[in-house]
Amino acid sequence: MRLKIKKYSGAYWKITIDNPPLNLMDPEFVEELAVIIDELENDNEIKIIVFDSANPDYFIAHVDLLRSAEFDLSPRATGLSAWPDIARRFELAPFLVVGSVRGRARAVGSEFVQALDICFASKEKARFAQIEMGCGLIPGGGGLERLPYMVGKKRSMEIIIGADDFDADMAALYGWINRAIPDAELDDFVDRFAKRVASFEKEAIATAKKVIQERLRLAPVDDFKETQKIFFDAISQPQTQTRIKKIIDAGFQQPGQFELELGKLIGEV
Repeated sequence: MRLKIKKYSGAYWKITIDNPPLNLMDPEFVEELAVIIDELENDNEIKIIVFDSANPDYFIAHVDLLRSAEFDLSPRATGLSAWPDIARRFELAPFLVVGSVRGRARAVGSEFVQALDICFASKEKARFAQIEMGCGLIPGGGGLERLPYMVGKKRSMEIIIGADDFDADMAALYGWINRAIPDAELDDFVDRFAKRVASFEKEAIATAKKVIQERLRLAPVDDFKETQKIFFDAISQPQTQTRIKKIIDAGFQQPGQFELELGKLIGEV
């Protein structure tokens, strides 16, 4: 199992991402997540879930590009394929979805964070990036739909087209996450927050979240379909395949310095 659930109470669950060595989002990861969101939506007690990682270096490194042809792109409940469907259901769920981020959250890892309601991150250990440009691609899992709304036009262009790493302090300043928390305090901070929310009335939590989301005007489903199609179509293009081969030769999707410093090094390939 790549996702491990710990139930602190009927109202508060923690889901730990554990897909070594890099916590890649692979097809099995997505299908496990789909099963979990089904379970959560059918649970009348749940008020808050927290996602964290078993790997202090990686929250979600990025999608498994070497297995891109294996992802199921057929429409699910929202009309979107599996991962964008799950992300949309996070946004619409009648409970709070929180990220506690250590390590790297890049590309689809960053998009995972964007789909959550709240995100707290380790000041010392968290890094965020949209590195698709360095792979010859564009974000295809929500980055082009959510990030510009969160951080604005100029900052989203810097993040997406620059394809570099941002530490937690800068991500918080930009509005990408809520707060950067000293690493030694992160677990206790998130646990206190989750227990506080879990003590409140479920209907009030669900109503407040619903009103906020409605007034924010979520991006239309067709926007996600368009960018996902561009993403998967681009993978098969000769120039993209050439670029992907270069970064794999440099250490992409392999444990080591290239993945740890991907934001910097992908621009040097």
